[in-house]
Amino acid sequence: MAGRHDKLRDKVREIPDYPTPGVNFRDITPLLGDSSSFTSAVDGLVEEFADVTVDRVVGVESRGFIFGAAVAYRIGAGFVPVRKPGKLPWAVVREEYDLEYGTDKLEIHRDAIHTGERILIVDDVLATGGTAAATATLVETLGGVIAGLGFLLELDDLNGRSRLGERLVRSLLHYG
Repeated sequence: MAGRHDKLRDKVREIPDYPTPGVNFRDITPLLGDSSSFTSAVDGLVEEFADVTVDRVVGVESRGFIFGAAVAYRIGAGFVPVRKPGKLPWAVVREEYDLEYGTDKLEIHRDAIHTGERILIVDDVLATGGTAAATATLVETLGGVIAGLGFLLELDDLNGRSRLGERLVRSLLHYG
C-alpha cells in the first residue's frame, strides 16, 4: 500500500526545529485547507478499514476530531471525542500516560462506549504511541473492542506501533 497516498505528502509541510531543535514538525494544515486533499485523506482512512465492522469512531483531541468525525460520518458510525482533562462536562474515565518529557491525561465520558461495541480510533499522527495506547485503554476499560487504529501519518522512527500490541494499525503516510 506504500505510495498509494503519496500525493497527500505534498500537502504536509515540514517545519524544522519545531517545537524544539532537532524535531521536524509535520504540519497538516495545508492538507486540511485543500478540499481535494482533505477528501482524499478521509476517503483513504475509510478505505483502509472498509473490511472492518465499526460501531463508533473515537477521535483524539484535537486533530483526531477533524478526521474522526469525517470518517464516522462517511461510514455511518457514531463519533466519540477523547479529550484533555476538564473539557468534558459529565462523568469521565481518565487515563494517564507517559510522554517523552513527562505525563499527560485523556478522558472519555463513562457512557460513550458500550460493552462489545467495535471501535475505530482515529488520529492525525502516530508518533511514540502513548496517546494512541492511552486511548485504546480508555475504550477497553469501558468494554469496547478495538476494531483498529487509523492515522493520517506515522513517524516510523519513533516506533509507536510497538505500544499498540497486536491491534490493527493503518496509516496513510509514513515518514522515516
